[in-house]
Amino acid sequence: MCPTIKVSEETLNELDSHRENGETHNEVIRELVRIYEQQGAFTREGYSE
Repeated sequence: MCPTIKVSEETLNELDSHRENGETHNEVIRELVRIYEQQGAFTREGYSE
């Protein structure tokens, strides 16, 4: 079972700017988590520190 997280309206708006081809917020979050788990950091453009 996946944990449930609450995402603020501000964060949802930020996610909207990164969605592609009708992706849902859940799909974007899953992709971000997958990237983080594989690489230990967000390295895609717009996510790097």
